[in-house]
Amino acid sequence: MMGTRGVPALYGGFETAVEEIGSRLAERGYEVTVYCRNPGQKITQYKGMKLVNLPAIRHRMAETLSHTSLSAVHAIIKDHPDACLLMNAGNAPFLGPLRLAKIPTAIHLDGLESRREKWRGLGARYYRWAEKSAVKHGAFIIADAQGIASHVADQYGRQSEVIAYGADVINPPSNRLAELNLNAGQYHLIVARLEPENHVLESVVGYTQSKDSKPMVVVGSAPYSDWYINKVKSPADSRTRFLGGIYDQELLNQLYAHAATYTHGHSVGGTNPSLLRAMGAGAQIFAFDCDFNREVTDNLALYWKNSHDYMTLLDSYTPSDMGSKLQQRVAQVYQWGRITDQYEALIKKMVEA
Repeated sequence: MMGTRGVPALYGGFETAVEEIGSRLAERGYEVTVYCRNPGQKITQYKGMKLVNLPAIRHRMAETLSHTSLSAVHAIIKDHPDACLLMNAGNAPFLGPLRLAKIPTAIHLDGLESRREKWRGLGARYYRWAEKSAVKHGAFIIADAQGIASHVADQYGRQSEVIAYGADVINPPSNRLAELNLNAGQYHLIVARLEPENHVLESVVGYTQSKDSKPMVVVGSAPYSDWYINKVKSPADSRTRFLGGIYDQELLNQLYAHAATYTHGHSVGGTNPSLLRAMGAGAQIFAFDCDFNREVTDNLALYWKNSHDYMTLLDSYTPSDMGSKLQQRVAQVYQWGRITDQYEALIKKMVEA
């Protein structure tokens, strides 16, 4: 499994997926190698997985590619696995070398990367090329939502393996909220990278225009995006609290589960892990109105398109049974065991092809 920051999962959805799927495959008897780029990490085993920690150039455009190039060389020369799960369409250049080494490879497309603001200009052009190259040269294409699979079929005439992310149904206590001076049910929550396509700015503006007195808690940061972070903080008033990144998973679970509402502004991804996590925690969800979010929530959330919509939702909202319905959806569709079954079936197909 390569192309991510690796495990233990401390960052985003790819890393969580690698940890959850990889550890379950290891429990089923597979030998799983995860390539990591965590500076200073000394451990070589984690939850049954073998970890190979390799360096990377710490630059927005070069970090992933520099690390995956070393990972591909290691896999080809030393490890030579029976199958490779390559995460992120941006890693498409390594499909050729892996194919020449006769390593069956599936590449996972992470949403519509070229539409992310951080890749504007040269980066966006690269990701448009990489997506096209991934679909052309990947032996198997993984889409984490039907919306992504439909995009691939419409644009390139290629079928994808649709395998979503997973989540757990949780009902944690609220004892640790006091560490953040918060009370259960008495705050609104956003957990996101502070980037334009996640619409944090519109959420904050709508909140400041609302009459709601509960604090808005914003969890998240964004490397290389200081300009946008400053833009988000500019309209905020004293009710808004920016906590930065929180990597304590127990505390995060409590934040999700005991928020009055959870706001999900992501617009260019597929099945977003933060959204699934909030659903699994039974949160009352305000989601940005796009096909991906409606697909994942099965139209069970409340939706907004701009700051005015968001303000109106806050001012008119009353609690409902939305959270329990969304928890049921996670239990029925997005459990990690079921997701791992799908990956296991794909791996067998890759090896037998």
